[in-house]
Amino acid sequence: MKRAHWFLPIAVAILFAAVSSAQQGWYPHEGGLLRYRVMILFGQEPDTLPDGWRYGRLSAVAVAADGTVYAGQRGPKADPIVVFDPKGKFLRSFGKGVFSIVHGLRVDPNGHVWATDTGFHQVFEFTPGGKLVRSLGAKGKPGATHDTFNRPTDIAFLPNGDFFVSDGYGNSRVVKFSRDGKYLLEWGKRGAAPGEFNTPHSIRVDSRQNVYVSDRENNRIQIFDSNGKFLRQWTHLGATQGMDISPQDELWIVTHRNNQENLSYDTLAGRIMRIDIATGRILGSMESPGHWLSLGLNGDIFIGSLTGNIFRWYPGWVQGMSETAPGVVK
Repeated sequence: MKRAHWFLPIAVAILFAAVSSAQQGWYPHEGGLLRYRVMILFGQEPDTLPDGWRYGRLSAVAVAADGTVYAGQRGPKADPIVVFDPKGKFLRSFGKGVFSIVHGLRVDPNGHVWATDTGFHQVFEFTPGGKLVRSLGAKGKPGATHDTFNRPTDIAFLPNGDFFVSDGYGNSRVVKFSRDGKYLLEWGKRGAAPGEFNTPHSIRVDSRQNVYVSDRENNRIQIFDSNGKFLRQWTHLGATQGMDISPQDELWIVTHRNNQENLSYDTLAGRIMRIDIATGRILGSMESPGHWLSLGLNGDIFIGSLTGNIFRWYPGWVQGMSETAPGVVK
C-alpha cells in the first residue's frame, strides 16, 4: 500500500509531462523578437508602376546611400531593374535586352549599380540612370577561368574599389578583381571543408575588410580576410540566402533552418536575423520569406522575395492597435 502511494505522484508527473509535450506551443524567436512592421507590397501599394507592368520572381533589392531602391525582377511584363524612391514611388527602369536571369544586385560606394546574371554567366555595372558601364564574363559561355563565370551570384566591394564576385551556382569559388576589373586572385572549390563551398550565394565585407560568404548548401557562413585566408565559420544560422552589413558593422541575414527546407519551401518560411558580427550570436529574429536582403535608411530592411514582392520592414509595433479595414492598422 505504501508503495502505491509512493508511485502515484510519479505516474501523474510523467502523464502531465507527456500531455504538456504533446501540447507544446510556438517556439520562441531566436535572440528575441525583433519589433518591426512590414509594408508587404512596396512599390505596388500605391501602384505607381507603368500601366500593365507586373513583377515576375523578384530576386534582389539594393538600396543606395540616398535611399533610392533598385529591384531586380525576372518577369516579361516589366524591365529587369526597376527603381523607386524611398517611399515606393516608381522613378525609372532599365536593363531590357541585357539580362537573361537577373540574380544579385548591389550599389557600390560611388552609386553605381551592379548585377549578376546566372543565365548569361555575367556581371554588369550600370550608372544610377541605367547606362551599362561594363560587363564581365563571356555572354552565354560558362567557365572557371580568370575572365569567365558559371552562374555568379553576388558582388561585394572594398574601400579602394576592388571587388569580389561569388561564383556561385556552377562554380564554387570567390573571385577578387581590382577596381578596373583586372583578375587578382580566387579561392574555393566544391566541398564542405573550411574554404570550400557548395553554393556561395551572398557575399559582404565589413569595416575591417573581412569577407563573409553565405555557403548556403553547406548551411553555414564562412569568414575570410580580403585575400581569402580562412578565419572562422558559423554553422548555427542555417541556409543563409541574403546578407548585408551596415557601416556600423551591423550584420543582418535572411535565412532558413537548413538547405532542404529552403529548397522545399522555395524561400518561404524564412527568418530575418540580426547577428553579432564579433561572435555570431543571434541578437533577434522575425519571420519573413526572402531571397535577398538590403539595409535601407532609418533602420529599414528591404527583402527581395521570389513571390514577386519587395518587403519593406521598418521599426515599429502594433501593440494597442487594431485592424480597422482589411490591411489597414490604426
